[in-house]
Amino acid sequence: MADFIEHPDFDTLCNVLAPRLAQALRNAVAERSAASMALAGGSTPFPLYRRLASEALDWPRVTLLPGDERWVAADHDACNLRAIRAAFDDVDPRFGKLVPDTPGPEPSLETARRTLAETPAPFDACVLGMGADGHFASLFPAAPELDVGLDPAGSEALVIVTPDPMPEDAPFERVSLTLSAIAASRYLVLVLRGRRKREVLESARGADPRDCPVAALLAHNGPPLEIHWSP
Repeated sequence: MADFIEHPDFDTLCNVLAPRLAQALRNAVAERSAASMALAGGSTPFPLYRRLASEALDWPRVTLLPGDERWVAADHDACNLRAIRAAFDDVDPRFGKLVPDTPGPEPSLETARRTLAETPAPFDACVLGMGADGHFASLFPAAPELDVGLDPAGSEALVIVTPDPMPEDAPFERVSLTLSAIAASRYLVLVLRGRRKREVLESARGADPRDCPVAALLAHNGPPLEIHWSP
């Protein structure tokens, strides 16, 4: 089940969604003394993150981590965590990792599991984006690992993904949260911008997840999904 919320522009989306995310984190801190949130990479959500960073929170009790990560060093330009840290530079949350600061030459699922284990789960909030091909996190169409990544009853929280074809702008193997880990989040949000993304989303309903992975997210049976869209 999904709740589609349309906004007139992206500034309005950020001003509406940031307080909702902040309240989910406040509730978690009040109930469990700590909060965790998984965040999408890509260019779209970063104005939202900067707006969220202006919210009054007990930030040292909040752990933020990327929902997917390229298998690159922490100081690499392509590192999602590096960009997330910069967006929250004015506050002092904790940061979780999917990839060690200095990774080995080949992705290691065991290493990724150890780094993820430092972050409280299930996540109190999860912000997702979507690519024009219908991927979310790093669950790309036709990737060899997609069946594992999209298994709604899967026991794995993480999957190593080798996109096929490899994106020209970021030709790296990835570590991604799986659908089962994402869908367990207490507050689940998909943020979209632009007519093309809306068309992809609308065409995804009932589509084969192998061709359009976001179809599996729309069909999941976990907590309700909020979709926030603006032109």
